[in-house]
Amino acid sequence: MTAMEKMHTGKLYSCNDEEMAKNQLACLDRLYDFNATRPTEGEKREQLLKELFCEIGENCYIEPPLHANWGGKHVHFGKNVYANFNLTLVDDTHIYVGDYTMIAPNVIIATAAHPVSPQLREDVYQYNLPVRIGKNCWLGAGCIVLPGVTIGDNAVIGAGSVVTKDIPSNCVAYGNPCRIRRKISPDEKAIDIAKHGI
Repeated sequence: MTAMEKMHTGKLYSCNDEEMAKNQLACLDRLYDFNATRPTEGEKREQLLKELFCEIGENCYIEPPLHANWGGKHVHFGKNVYANFNLTLVDDTHIYVGDYTMIAPNVIIATAAHPVSPQLREDVYQYNLPVRIGKNCWLGAGCIVLPGVTIGDNAVIGAGSVVTKDIPSNCVAYGNPCRIRRKISPDEKAIDIAKHGI
C-alpha cells in the first residue's frame, strides 16, 4: 500500500514520499491563487473553491486567507457554509462540514496526528483521522477541532474551545477541553429575540 493510499486508513505512513509531495504542491499552488483573489472577484473565488475542494455546495463563502495542507482536496462542505478569516484545514484526510454551518475567524480543523514515539516522529510518520461537523453548527472564534472528532447537528462550540472528543447534536459546548454546558432549548429562538431584538 502506498503512502497516498494509507492517508485515509488511520495507519501510520511516512510523509517522505515524492508522489505525495508533488500532488500536494499542485494543490497548494491552486490555494495560493484563491488567496490572491480580490474581494470583488466573487465568481473567480467560487470557481476556484469548486476546483480545490472534494465537494462544495451552493452558496458557500470562505473569506481568504484560507490555509489547508492539501488545499481542500479532502474537504466536503454542504450548502450555505460560511467560514471567516484564517480557517485552517489540516485536510490530510477527509473533513465533512454540514449545510448552514458557520465558522468564525481563526478556527483550526485538524485530521493529522503524529505518533508519540520519538523514533517514528524523527522518520516523519503520521496518521490521519477524519473530522465530521454536522448541519447548522456554529464554531466560535479560535476553536480547535482535533482528529477523529464528530460534532453533531445544531451544536454551538464556544470561542477558544479545544474539541478533543465528540460533541452531540443540539447542545452548547465550550472550554479546554471542550465540554457540554447545556442542551439547546426549544425556546431558544424566543430567548434570542427577547435578548437581542430582531
